[in-house]
This record gives sequence, C-alpha cells and structure tokens, in this order.
Amino acid sequence: MSFLSELWLFMKTRKKYWLAPIIIMMVLLGGLIVLSSSGSAAAPFIYTLF
Repeated sequence: MSFLSELWLFMKTRKKYWLAPIIIMMVLLGGLIVLSSSGSAAAPFIYTLF
C-alpha cells in the first residue's frame, strides 16, 4: 500500500494526473492475464471479451 500512496503523492505534486488512466488500464489488463492463465474457471468468460 505504501507504493500506491507514494505513486499518488508523486502524481499529485507533479500534476501528472494523465498517468492515472494508464496505470488503471495496466492493472486491469494484468488482472485479466492472471485470471486467464492457469486454467481458471473464469477463462471462458474472459475469452468472450476478445
């Protein structure tokens, strides 16, 4: 959690709010990759998105 708070403070002080959507999309795509790997039960639902 300290990493997230430091990242938020960096974006807040340097006025880099445009980084927030990029980071959110990277986290979401990473979560989809983790869920689709290792043959989880959510894999068939993820494949229908693409």
